[in-house]
Amino acid sequence: MRGRRDRRNLCGEFMTTLYRKLLRELVHMRGQATAIALVIACGVASFVAMRSMYRSLLRSQAEYYTQYRFADVFCELKRAPNGAADRVREIAGVAQVEPRVVMDVTMDVPGLKEPAVGRLISIAPKQTRGLNTLFLRRGRYVLPESDNEVIASEAFAKANQLEPGSQIHAVINGRWQKLTIVGIALSPEYIYEIRGGSSVFPDNKRFGVLWMSADALESALNMKGAFNSIVVSLQPHTNEADVIAQMDRILDRYGSLGAYGRSDQISHRFISDEIAQNRISATVIPAIFLVVAALLVHLSFSRLVDMQRSEIAVIKAFGYSNWQVGIHYVQFSLLVAAAGYILGCAVGFYFGIRLASLYAEFYRFPILIYRPELRTFLWAGLITAVTAVAGAAVAVRRAVSLPPAEAMRPEAPAQFRSRIVDRLNVKWISPALRMMLRNLERRPWRALASAFAICCSIMMVVVEFGMLDSLDRVMELQFRDVQREDITVTLNEAHSAQARFDLAHLTGVIRSEPFRAVPVRLRYQHRWRKTTLLGLERDSELRLIVDQNGNRIPIPPNGILISSTLANLLHVAPGQRLSVELLEGRRTVHELLLTGTVDDVLGTSAYMNLYALNRLMEEDHSVSGALLQVDPDKEKKLYLQLKRLPAVAAVSVKNAVVTSFKETIDRSMNLSIGTLMVFAIVIAMGMIYNGARIALSERARELATLRVLGFSRHEITFILLGEQALITLAALPFGFVAGYALCAVLAARLQTELFRMPLVVRPASYAWAFLIVLFAAVASGILVSRRIARLDMVSVLKARE
Repeated sequence: MRGRRDRRNLCGEFMTTLYRKLLRELVHMRGQATAIALVIACGVASFVAMRSMYRSLLRSQAEYYTQYRFADVFCELKRAPNGAADRVREIAGVAQVEPRVVMDVTMDVPGLKEPAVGRLISIAPKQTRGLNTLFLRRGRYVLPESDNEVIASEAFAKANQLEPGSQIHAVINGRWQKLTIVGIALSPEYIYEIRGGSSVFPDNKRFGVLWMSADALESALNMKGAFNSIVVSLQPHTNEADVIAQMDRILDRYGSLGAYGRSDQISHRFISDEIAQNRISATVIPAIFLVVAALLVHLSFSRLVDMQRSEIAVIKAFGYSNWQVGIHYVQFSLLVAAAGYILGCAVGFYFGIRLASLYAEFYRFPILIYRPELRTFLWAGLITAVTAVAGAAVAVRRAVSLPPAEAMRPEAPAQFRSRIVDRLNVKWISPALRMMLRNLERRPWRALASAFAICCSIMMVVVEFGMLDSLDRVMELQFRDVQREDITVTLNEAHSAQARFDLAHLTGVIRSEPFRAVPVRLRYQHRWRKTTLLGLERDSELRLIVDQNGNRIPIPPNGILISSTLANLLHVAPGQRLSVELLEGRRTVHELLLTGTVDDVLGTSAYMNLYALNRLMEEDHSVSGALLQVDPDKEKKLYLQLKRLPAVAAVSVKNAVVTSFKETIDRSMNLSIGTLMVFAIVIAMGMIYNGARIALSERARELATLRVLGFSRHEITFILLGEQALITLAALPFGFVAGYALCAVLAARLQTELFRMPLVVRPASYAWAFLIVLFAAVASGILVSRRIARLDMVSVLKARE
């Protein structure tokens, strides 16, 4: 009994000794430990922030949809009697049906010189159990007897500084009407509030949703006893496709544009795509940092074990077991990783709050609270521990397997043989450069590991700035090459040829080009897609069809031209015939030749010659609107005219759209660019600094000998840091290539029906990557040079190798 107690006391004393040794080593290697901890912190921070944001968005979306009864199926149509809604209710699996009236109108908003577009949606007073229920942020619901009260969407009200009691004017069914805002609200139907069509970025100043009493809106639009939009919720386990098919059969005769499910609802699609991208980012970005951290731990601890051979031998000679020695080095790596984990959790929590505030500007939830879950931190801790143990595994195995007798002897010198640099008889290679090249060639795996980490740092910067380059290219293509007009005027319905002349003679109009837009269903074999068929004049100069390379595609005199994305979805190729079902007018079906495709960046578009489309519609030169080039000095007068024209449904001002686009990009990208730049610097500095410190510990005796032989401190600093400089220079082209390749992968992954990212990486992006890595290298060099300045030559030369 006493013997066992003595052994426990001795074991405890041994472990106390190892703990003191661990703390001494941590202080001695504080620089390298800090670099490793910072890289781990970056990985943990990105994991915690992105994973928690993913979970918060997913949870907020699900709770919002459930509590406010977001519909499952939607359908817009020309006009249908309320009896058609009763027939929809009889479809098996339908839980709730809500017919409504929806209309886009032109508005005059105080303080806004351009006309705005308002989407009026009818609601029942004090709506409680309907679909797409409003969350009233401020104010009250509309009164049933009032014909001019509206509830405004929060994004629109905030952008225009509107409050309950504010007044705006709108042209409703040809009448100029004053509307009073009585409430500010949110709807699950407009979490991401955009008008749709070719617009994929919100312009909350010039587009807003207004909810109006059903009686008032139906009276204003002469829609008593009728509806032009219907939303449906389904019972659990109901086949959505079957319900949509039956709704189409019922509503087709009323000018239906085709029912569609929640997955095709534009707001839901955007938020769901964003959630999916967060999930991918929460995996890929942390993985890069943690792989680099594992490499840093491996390099540092391998060198540590090599330097402590004699200490390991003494420890084992005094009775420590292999297990205790192994645990000692594992504890060291876990202690460093723990510091990074704690810092990463704090930083990740902070960045998560910043991300949540950024998302709240674009996605309108009643409550978007950043609530990290405990399991996120537990997963982050587990991943961190695995990274630390995996990185130290090789070094720990060497320490455990090292016999005491062998460890007491100095390590056998490495067997170096003549290398390429030694066989090169090149006079311009200086002795210092030859020493650097020889040392790198003798330890290729270490050099490759350092180059890999620096390559990752460069890649991250190239990718981030490459995404900005792609967005800039989208702006150039869409707003410089494609949309050359200043203003797009859309009429509330198709008008006769006289409308084109009326629009051309408005104040300040220099040039006017009519267009015809018809909703269609394109079908090839069993595949089909709904889109808008745009008819343009053959010699149009204000709206061009341009591919991603900037090449202009002419409008065919006959046949149809569609986007490449739409052609891929339909599996159709030029030269084949498409079935075109017109969803307006007489709703006829035609077989048209596909004359070509265009690789554009927005939407799934279809184009025809304007007059060919008029013939297809069996109409006499009807137009849906006009593209206007205007005199800048007369814009204000033109805006005043457009605000009061009864036939105008919407006005889009290109400069305003461009400004909104840029503001959106600036707000969304500034945080990510700044964060990733800091993370890239941490990776580069961590690897360069650790590499230089390891080289200094290995070659301290050699460098001290060179000082004795007459080399200056600057010369030996050049020799030591020159190796890291060569590794950095060698990593640059590979980092550029890796960054470009990852940009290509992301551009391909981000291809959607609504938006395509062209693959563009401009020289400035590579320059930024070079400058950031250069900054990291210089900063690391300064830190290491200070260490070299404190090098004690006498103690180093006395030390046993």
